[in-house]
Amino acid sequence: MKLHEDNTLGALGSAIGKGLLAGIAATAAMTLSQMIEMKITKREASDAPVKVAEDTAGVKPATKQDKQQLSQELHWSYGTAWGVARGLIGLTGLKGLPATLVHFGAVWGTALIMLPKHDAAKPITEQKPQEIAIDVLHHGIYAITAGLVYDALDAGSRRERKVKKILASLKGLKRNFK
Repeated sequence: MKLHEDNTLGALGSAIGKGLLAGIAATAAMTLSQMIEMKITKREASDAPVKVAEDTAGVKPATKQDKQQLSQELHWSYGTAWGVARGLIGLTGLKGLPATLVHFGAVWGTALIMLPKHDAAKPITEQKPQEIAIDVLHHGIYAITAGLVYDALDAGSRRERKVKKILASLKGLKRNFK
């Protein structure tokens, strides 16, 4: 069995795996930022995940504790899954800030459309500037963390090492012609 360096399915699997790890880390960072912000602003936890689940899947938690548990499970699952999108963005060759901005736009843009559609949040046109700023802050923390973690995990890829080796060789050739 011969292994090929250009293994598309392997690259896809690697990007998905790195994306999932980035999504877990980003969800943890977002959760922490939300906890800190809620202590400062005295805001109650959002029930948006449960509202979407009720509307889309007909899920009805029996107790307040069940509702809180379901909300946390959905929050973590959703955030982790969005890490896959970051992995797919990485496959395009985008890295760093450009990739983070695309990921942020996808994640926050989806929330801006999906949550009002399921009566889980007011449309952005009906929100106060402070509410919008808090939402941007949390989603920004998510996207930045996902980007940093993904790029760190992807930095040692075989392809990147090969490119660096080629560039180093070209620099050596340049010196020989001087």
